[in-house]
Amino acid sequence: MDASSTVATTEIPRASAAREIVHVCRRLYQAGLIAGRDGNVSVRLAENVILVTPAGPAKGDIAESDLIELDLTGRQLGGTGSASSEVGMHLRIYQRRGDVRAVVHAHPPVATGFGVAGLDFMDDVLPEFIFYLGGVPLIPYAMPGTPALADALEPYLAAHDGFLLANHGATTVGPTLLLAHQRMESMEQAARIMLTARTLGRVNALSPEQGDALRAARQSALAARRMAPEDAGEDR
Repeated sequence: MDASSTVATTEIPRASAAREIVHVCRRLYQAGLIAGRDGNVSVRLAENVILVTPAGPAKGDIAESDLIELDLTGRQLGGTGSASSEVGMHLRIYQRRGDVRAVVHAHPPVATGFGVAGLDFMDDVLPEFIFYLGGVPLIPYAMPGTPALADALEPYLAAHDGFLLANHGATTVGPTLLLAHQRMESMEQAARIMLTARTLGRVNALSPEQGDALRAARQSALAARRMAPEDAGEDR
């Protein structure tokens, strides 16, 4: 994927983005993908402005007024308190991926367990991993909340929409917050399926031709999205 080929220019109203972020945070908590102060969520409001969850509060309890507005250098433009300590990862993603309008970071238990075990989701086994996420690589461990985490993630950004962070959690991105959230849910569901197959003692991979067909379909879908209006819906 050419990360610089599409740059978000249509502005999203802060009020609607804030409602979506609060809704997604509650969905993540209710699904057990975050607990306590885990996780962080952001939306690109304009080309160089994002809205992100704050440091401190449990994400299942945050209100729209808690959210922090930043530019892509990290300068605070609005809100009280401080942005999430993981905001550097979000900023790096937005800086390198003009097509990304939302980022979700969570600690999905099963997917994170694969990361703790040093396992990625790059094998051609489940279509969801290939088509929706471009495969899910394992990002080498870096201290959470430091520039080292964004540095570790950067080499993988162009080709993937989901990332396992070694001994940490998972991150997904998308052209909408809806899709970024769905990708996180899909990653955890696929991780459960993979764990079940491993427990049963057999994982049947797709053939090279089947994997290639899914990658080609993904590239076609990405190309169609780049040709569509920015506010077009996402149904895949």
